[in-house]
Amino acid sequence: MTPSFPTRLFASALAVVALAGCAMQPPQAWEKRALAKPEMTMAGDPLADRFDQHIYNSKENASGGYGVGGGGCGCN
Repeated sequence: MTPSFPTRLFASALAVVALAGCAMQPPQAWEKRALAKPEMTMAGDPLADRFDQHIYNSKENASGGYGVGGGGCGCN
């Protein structure tokens, strides 16, 4: 049994849309301007990130690569 006309039309339209997505080129340098803004980073607040890293290092009794080394007491 052959598929009906609407089914074939939908399948061909879906194939065209899927193949058109593969033809997209990567963004050019001038198109990346909005993505380079600080508010577009995954980590929004650098001070909060540094504080979280400090708490993590204090709890783990280890020093990370984010600044001065110290003990696990949290007093550095």
